[in-house]
Amino acid sequence: MKRLKYFLIFLLPITVGIAFESEGLFSFIPLLVFFGLVPLLELLIPKSWNTDEASETDLSQPDFFYNLLLYSLVPLQWGFLLYFLSSQHEVTDPLTWWGRALAMGLMCGIIGINVGHELGHRNSKMERFLGELLLLSSLENHFLPYHNRGHHTNVGTPEDPASARRNEVLFTFWFRSQIGSYIQAWQIEIKRMQITRQARFSLSNKMVVYSISQSILLFSIFWTFGKGGLFAFVIASVFGMILLETVNYIEHYGLARKQKPNGTYELVKRHHSWNSNHLLGRAILFELSRHSEHHYKPDKPYQLLNRHESAPNMPTGYPGMMLLALIPPLFFRVMNKAADQVLKAGQ
Repeated sequence: MKRLKYFLIFLLPITVGIAFESEGLFSFIPLLVFFGLVPLLELLIPKSWNTDEASETDLSQPDFFYNLLLYSLVPLQWGFLLYFLSSQHEVTDPLTWWGRALAMGLMCGIIGINVGHELGHRNSKMERFLGELLLLSSLENHFLPYHNRGHHTNVGTPEDPASARRNEVLFTFWFRSQIGSYIQAWQIEIKRMQITRQARFSLSNKMVVYSISQSILLFSIFWTFGKGGLFAFVIASVFGMILLETVNYIEHYGLARKQKPNGTYELVKRHHSWNSNHLLGRAILFELSRHSEHHYKPDKPYQLLNRHESAPNMPTGYPGMMLLALIPPLFFRVMNKAADQVLKAGQ
């Protein structure tokens, strides 16, 4: 069961495939499943199912199965993207067009960005390259330098655009986080070029390479599928970005690190990230929702992430919290009180 639960990720391409072959409201099936059925089931599944942990045996014996599962999603993501682009121009019904575009956007967010994030933390150059390919399918490559060397360092501080502040509305956070992270990614890479004594805008600068790669991809889509295909791809990518930023929003909302008299901040601790131990969200998102442990040990593979008593838990799983964040007054009412309790306990 420890392995099999991660096969739930294939529920995404199955439902997206159905959406690509359907019309009207049926093309929205992926959204209904992941933001309707999954949150409902997470409320009904017994809590005892949510607590499986990585054992000491697991920790000492890395299993290639968990890596192979991630690798298989790279050709799957690009295959679905090509199928989406080649068929979207045939759609004349606006409802169907948007249903399929958002279905592809769901894959961009869950597989393109989330799995790209997992592989982007690996030490292997091959795995990081696969992560870059996934992020390219969502035009989100700048995520890697910013996330690994910016977010993980500055999380919970005013310097981090991806840490949501208390009473910050989700819809403004989307822009602050996405734009701020892009700017910081350039700053991080330019600083790295200065340290290694290389030209700022050489091909050693990852942001230069990412910019060229994305430009080539956009031009290739326009050349092959026309402006309609390009517009559909941009819409899918933007929806993937919105999913990413909504997840960023709920992961650290209101959990600020204390600043020391010398201007530095306390070390990142488990209580600076929100956790969710709900089984379905954990499996589909490759344990992303055990976010406290991820920040505590960023290089730890997803299957080995476990829960910790000091990690604060959200009242629902990720899909449910993402929906709650769309209603700011209700979200603030629930999470402000919870954040106060967490920060008080962490003093």
